[in-house]
Amino acid sequence: MSQVNRRVVLLGGLASAAGAVAASTPSWATSRTTAAAPPIHDPFQLGVASGDPLPDSVVLWTRLAPAPLNPDGFGGMPNATYDVDWEIATDENFASVVRRGTVPTARAHGHSVHVEPGGLDAGRDYFYRFRAGGHISPVGRTRTAPAAGAAVNQLKYCFASCQHWEEGWYHAHRGIAADHPDLVLFLGDYIYEKPSGRSASEKVRGLAVSDETTTLALYRARHAQHKTDSYLQAAHAAAPWFVVFDDHEVVNNWNATTDRASTARKAAAFQAFYENTPIRSTAKPNGASIQLYRQFMWGNLARFHMLDTRQFRSKQAGKGSCSTMADPSRTLTGSAQERWLLDAFETHPATWDFLGQQVFFAQRDTDGKRSSCDDRSTDAWDGYQGSRDRITQGWIDRGVPNPIVLTGDVHRHWAADLRKDYFDHSDPVVGSELVCTSASTQNPTSNPSDTWFRNNPHVKYSKNERGYVRVTATPDQVRADFRVVSNALERDPGKVTVSTDRSFVVAAGTRGLHSA
Repeated sequence: MSQVNRRVVLLGGLASAAGAVAASTPSWATSRTTAAAPPIHDPFQLGVASGDPLPDSVVLWTRLAPAPLNPDGFGGMPNATYDVDWEIATDENFASVVRRGTVPTARAHGHSVHVEPGGLDAGRDYFYRFRAGGHISPVGRTRTAPAAGAAVNQLKYCFASCQHWEEGWYHAHRGIAADHPDLVLFLGDYIYEKPSGRSASEKVRGLAVSDETTTLALYRARHAQHKTDSYLQAAHAAAPWFVVFDDHEVVNNWNATTDRASTARKAAAFQAFYENTPIRSTAKPNGASIQLYRQFMWGNLARFHMLDTRQFRSKQAGKGSCSTMADPSRTLTGSAQERWLLDAFETHPATWDFLGQQVFFAQRDTDGKRSSCDDRSTDAWDGYQGSRDRITQGWIDRGVPNPIVLTGDVHRHWAADLRKDYFDHSDPVVGSELVCTSASTQNPTSNPSDTWFRNNPHVKYSKNERGYVRVTATPDQVRADFRVVSNALERDPGKVTVSTDRSFVVAAGTRGLHSA
């Protein structure tokens, strides 16, 4: 049995072995559900997850939901408080438990659980599980970050985005789990707020609740349906995740030319996002505000800047509004987040700086003419040129040694070099961008033409297939493998391959992508 299939079996079947597992952990035998809470059947149908690893800590997550598809968003849980036991061990059989505890959860939190155990050893694998109402959860693997400044020879991570439930099977996540990464980054559109507008032939499964998500109940139900997918559960159980949102976690282009989401809707979306994501309590939303941008170190090898390009942006420019798009006062990140990022660039604690964010950073211009801009995206950094210029110049002025931007959103693989002036094809390369395609969301548009590539020579690659990107970083280079799914519309994994279409390398100290 392959490792990924073994993980799926664990995820589907470990709870049924609750008696045997409980016998190996006698201290759990006396744990009790909060008095007067009704009995529940298997509450761990959404699996387990971990995230935001530090050298001595990591977030452990689960959510109790014996009936996860219920439209009321309560997941089949009674309106009662339940104690959830957790433990983390150095081995998958839990012979060496290093931390354990009990936390309560209730309907006000969607019966979600966020645990942040401390005092862990840096740079090592751990295994974790939960117990509630007499049931044992699946086992997840996680990993703490290396100690601050520790020498790290290699980091392997995968990043993905855009996983519309109806539009494809999650073979990309099957591939991620099989890769056994140290980390997974998810760069936005974990859910979609409304049903797919695709034809019947482009959809593979239906939504349990087809209403557009506008309330907390509906956002909770939509998140829950995604979490029932066994391949997604396997990817969550394989490694800790860094997660940020894009727009569809609220509503498409919700902070666009006008704010398309009410305060109440954003508050509901942010709460559901927090409840269903392995992020730290520092990100717990306050109504219609959430602190999502944050930084993580991986020893002396990598620093991750996880950005929020939705919440604080200036309103989008109208199509073809060149002067607005070029207005230096406009911002995609907001001034506070921009200053936070530029301040971080003042120090160079790692070989590689990875900017994990949502929308296309490099310029994409169809006709190659500086004077026209109606062929550039107002939603991406092209629509916020002053913001892009300040950040690009910021890492140049501060001597950031090896900046690489990681991007989702556009449902197509791309690889591009970064310049200050994209119309000057001899302008020096100052960084690179790796863009992952969608995990499942379809993209019916055609591939760029040869003329388009001649007008955009900084763009080295484009592929319209579903998949993800696998990155291997060492002190000498970053290698990016663009992984593709042979057919996301085919359910049978025996008929679907996950393979590498192209690979690119960036050498440390040398700007620019090269074919591997």
